[in-house]
Amino acid sequence: MLRIAALVCYFSGCIPALISAAERPNILWITAEDHSPHLGCYGDPYAVTPNLDALAARSCRYTFCWSNCPVCAPARTTLITGMYAQSLGAEHMRSMVPVPKGFQLLPQHLRAAGYYCSNNVKEDYNVAPEGQVWDESSNKAHWRKRADGQPFFAVFNHTITHESQIRNAIDEANRIHDPAKARVPAYHPDAPEVRKDWAQYYDRLTMMDTQAGQLLHDLAADGLADDTIVFFFSDHGSGMPRSKRWLYDSGLHVPLIVHIPKRWRHLATEDYQAGGTSSRLVSFVDFAPTLLNLCGVTAPGEYQGQAFLGPQAAEPRSYVFGARGRMDERIDMSRSVSDGRYVYIRNYLPHRPQGQYLEYMFQTPTTRVWKQMFDDGQLNEAQSRFWTPKDCEELYDLQSDPDEVANLAGSSAHSGKLDELRTALVEQIATIRDVGFLPEEPRVRWSAVAGGSAYDLVRQEDFYAAQAWHSVAVFATDPSSPERNYFDDAAAYLPLQEIALYWAATGALARGEPGVQKFQAELRSV
Repeated sequence: MLRIAALVCYFSGCIPALISAAERPNILWITAEDHSPHLGCYGDPYAVTPNLDALAARSCRYTFCWSNCPVCAPARTTLITGMYAQSLGAEHMRSMVPVPKGFQLLPQHLRAAGYYCSNNVKEDYNVAPEGQVWDESSNKAHWRKRADGQPFFAVFNHTITHESQIRNAIDEANRIHDPAKARVPAYHPDAPEVRKDWAQYYDRLTMMDTQAGQLLHDLAADGLADDTIVFFFSDHGSGMPRSKRWLYDSGLHVPLIVHIPKRWRHLATEDYQAGGTSSRLVSFVDFAPTLLNLCGVTAPGEYQGQAFLGPQAAEPRSYVFGARGRMDERIDMSRSVSDGRYVYIRNYLPHRPQGQYLEYMFQTPTTRVWKQMFDDGQLNEAQSRFWTPKDCEELYDLQSDPDEVANLAGSSAHSGKLDELRTALVEQIATIRDVGFLPEEPRVRWSAVAGGSAYDLVRQEDFYAAQAWHSVAVFATDPSSPERNYFDDAAAYLPLQEIALYWAATGALARGEPGVQKFQAELRSV
């Protein structure tokens, strides 16, 4: 009777009452770390993933889902907060920043609505929440611990595909992918170590597929398959170097398979095709509002994403966005945007090479061999670019160049697309008040003095009056822009001279030795 009443309400236009408090779908998130859409169901002939392929055959497979950050903690922060990590000041790896005052994480909203929320097992956020987040978060957390009849939101995260698993020991029985048949992307050298790493990456995907299949079996064995909406996705792209940690499609594009049982099919959107695909652009910042929409819970106003499923789903978005900040011990800053075909990247520290030495990444054999071959002069241009200073702007056509090695930013034929995506990125930065243009140390210091989070700090209108930060950063770090003494300009940004001086110094460094020589007196005084 409750379902009938809900449907009557739906067709009569009473959207908010579509899902009654007494009858709500269960939600299961099956996640796996560090992998791109390298699955059989995504058309990869090298992949062996029968369980996920079977799930996709009765579900909808989204063909363009982007994580908002290409590394785990910032990506998970976006998932759990419904906000871009860079709007919270949480885009830096292992930064652990305060959430805005009174802000609750996604499971807290669901628990308040009567859901049992379990997480097995990894949290790994960059924000420090207030209060209890999960009913249980441990390696024993399970939907089976909920009260009778209680709806659940359960997360099971599989770590067997993590970057670290590419380079460790693996049983011969699990070595089922022939390295000789591995596809080596154009930016990697075709060396035995590289092929071995790619093959073991795919071996780990097969092992994860078995684990995911067991979880789906358990759900059915418990009689819950018809009552549970299932999401399968990864936290960002492959753990191979130049995927994880980088804003290319290879670092942000993830698989997303969503299964909505027939009982809850009225919560699907028109683009949802059971057993088919959706070309809708989906972003991690959309997951939290989507989940609440499916569960009949009103999303908080500060959420920055939009629901892509449920009774109040938004129109499809035009762009998805990515952010890269400090990666462990190495400082960097880039932003990206894609319309599903083209990827635009703006690098704000172009003098720092993509392949800065990162101790953890250099434990992977591919990284070491790749760098050694560069030092020995054995690489072509596409393979060498990772180890040289970055271009300020990058533009790639995924249709003709899926490996993203042909930078079209200087192509007159693509100037219109470059302007479009550049404009979309600038508007995004202003809309979410991207905190990344404040250097990390003063940002933390100022936020503490203000008694709140970085998010609260930049929402003080007198403080954020320096929206020119972005313009200063762009012009100061683009060697092709007209030369100006940005140190002289710093006085115009009182009381935010510290930020202006930072970007002025960065601009001098971005111009290499000539910039350092020209502004050496100013650099010494910063």
